[in-house]
Amino acid sequence: MRRLIGPFSQILTMSKLPLKGAISDDKLEIIEDGGIVVSGDKIVEIGKFSVLSKKEEMIKEIDFSCVLVPGFIDCHTHICHYGSRSEEYAKRNSGMSYQEILSEGGGIHNTMLSTEKSSDEELERETISRLDRHFKEGVLTCEIKTGYGSSLRQELRLLNIINKINDVSPSDIVSTCLAAHVTPKKFNSSSEYLDMIIEELIPQIEKKKLTSRIDIFIEEKAFSPTESFGYLSQLKDRFDITVHANQFSSGGVKVGVDCGARSVDHLEVINENEIKYLSKSETSAVVLPGCSLGLGIPFAPARKLLDNNCKLSIATDWNPGSAPMGDLLQQSSLLGSIEKLSNAEVFSAITFRSADALGLDDRGAIEKDKIADFVGFKTNDYREILYNQGKLKPSFICKRGKIYN
Repeated sequence: MRRLIGPFSQILTMSKLPLKGAISDDKLEIIEDGGIVVSGDKIVEIGKFSVLSKKEEMIKEIDFSCVLVPGFIDCHTHICHYGSRSEEYAKRNSGMSYQEILSEGGGIHNTMLSTEKSSDEELERETISRLDRHFKEGVLTCEIKTGYGSSLRQELRLLNIINKINDVSPSDIVSTCLAAHVTPKKFNSSSEYLDMIIEELIPQIEKKKLTSRIDIFIEEKAFSPTESFGYLSQLKDRFDITVHANQFSSGGVKVGVDCGARSVDHLEVINENEIKYLSKSETSAVVLPGCSLGLGIPFAPARKLLDNNCKLSIATDWNPGSAPMGDLLQQSSLLGSIEKLSNAEVFSAITFRSADALGLDDRGAIEKDKIADFVGFKTNDYREILYNQGKLKPSFICKRGKIYN
């Protein structure tokens, strides 16, 4: 059934913009006094509300000044976990590094232990709570990784829980298997662990169709570029690939690009040659300002990536260790200020470009035949959204044609 929604002071469609490179604000399509006609979960028409209202019978009127943008997409999170690491946060702020904590058996290993000890009900409740907060803040599609399983059995458990949540949540969830996060303590070597993932876990994932995405943490304290390339080479024709790359050291970007990864994520440490290598590919750069804020390390060079014609997305990396904030709009606003990104570049990075990083072409812009995912902010000027640096929250949410407000 058709329904007209509006009027909106402005509709920021994010339509007809490039997937690569810099974008100036004058390229943005803005519809004043806008309206959207929705049928089922799809957009069927966009235009002037005053015109559309003359021919539509069912109308949902918006009675406050409202700027509408596509629903946000967070393409990198670790929100399926149990427990806190506030003690480690205090240690880091007192001078201890993330890698030092990890090498002593803490960090990810601590979350693995807490998650394993939690019941399914506790883990579901905590994950849904984070997802619900994200939804209220405008994130309508959310990627969720595993990676806090202390065994292959636990990794399967996490995938099953993520899929179960997807069945009941208003959010759309994209699951990713990050069994190759770090090597659990019970394994003798990282190579032995990767072999077991290939031999024992992957067949079960494929048989039960638990996910279509595989990730690996390429880093000195996790998995080397050489063994990561060997691991991904066996999986790249069977799964979409994404990688944790260049967080503390170089090497991961080339592995990701050479394996045809949809995205390489982090990039806090990336050199000129790696940026040029990435720019010649169709692999997205996913930058994670929440990690830089959480660890107190430099931000990924978003401006330089865009100026070198890379694809750029922004995600939260929401996790209990390095990025506990989990506020996509605030982090994106701050990164925009620090890296001098236009409004168009920031909004692109959390809408259609983030959709592309997940292999989704049915959302991220307000266009005919796209999924009816959009969020409204109580203002009459779209620039106020980033100007308020995350403190202006959505007052209107439409997810797959259903209104939440």
